[in-house]
Amino acid sequence: MRTVAISGLVVSMLLVAGTAQQRPRKFNLEANYPTFWNLLSRDAKLDRIAGGFGFTEGPVWDPAGFLYVSDEIVNKIVRVYLKDGKTEELISLGDPDGNTYDRKGRLIDCASVLRAIIAVSQDGKYEILADRFEGKKFNSPNDVVVGPDGALYFTDPTLDLPSGAKQEIPFQGVYRLDAKGEVRLLTKDLTQPNGLAFSPDGRRLYIDDSAQRNIRVYDVAVDGSLTKGRIFGEEPGEKGDGVPDGMKVDVQGNLFVTGPNGIWVWSSDGAHLGTIVLPEQPANLTWGDADHHALYITATTSVYRLLTNTEGFLPR
Repeated sequence: MRTVAISGLVVSMLLVAGTAQQRPRKFNLEANYPTFWNLLSRDAKLDRIAGGFGFTEGPVWDPAGFLYVSDEIVNKIVRVYLKDGKTEELISLGDPDGNTYDRKGRLIDCASVLRAIIAVSQDGKYEILADRFEGKKFNSPNDVVVGPDGALYFTDPTLDLPSGAKQEIPFQGVYRLDAKGEVRLLTKDLTQPNGLAFSPDGRRLYIDDSAQRNIRVYDVAVDGSLTKGRIFGEEPGEKGDGVPDGMKVDVQGNLFVTGPNGIWVWSSDGAHLGTIVLPEQPANLTWGDADHHALYITATTSVYRLLTNTEGFLPR
């Protein structure tokens, strides 16, 4: 996510659009509770895998040894090879954002300019899976995950609504897209819904609200319906520090949520265990490596790798 013009107005309350707005900082691990050190080693090292991007988003790890990464500035999805950091273009696409694999092994992207959820093939072709709700165009789909039922769950804020485009849906919703192409609205009670993740048991869905700087949690019914929405945690910060954006969970149910100055680590009961301070503001992250112990982080112009002591949860 980045700041964009919307119908002549500028959404200035959200995220940095580039490094110029970021305060200089260094990688650091800041613990609020001793249990933070169960998840990360005190001497953990941050490795920069690749750099020179415009604005990185939507990392997806592939066992073949690369990451898919969206670059919202140059309008491409690329493969970043972990061995040497080399990049290879997959597709040129207006403002690609969050990505995931679906149960068919397809790369699913939130295509902001198309205002759609799309499937991208290995040869760089795409298919629109959904671009409307009740006949009206989506705003700008931002992030997407696979649910425990195999459906796609995604957020649709106005954060990347193309300049001059009309907002047709009068709210910012969270939706479920099933294998038949049916789109169902799950909630519209967030101001700017962004990153989202299911708990490992699939019984809770976490969604952050970048405008309100908080994380909400919902109970998930068998049919995917959401109930009992409540505030899980707050991530306050100064202007330019970053806001809640991408998130992932580990197999123990801990949350790793991008936020002011880096990645905030939360226990499943809502305790802010500590913060992974990063030299560049992160927008999203994913688990990777064969043991799923590595966090791959898209942070402004770079992609980073951080080894952890926990195992990441990857939906299957």
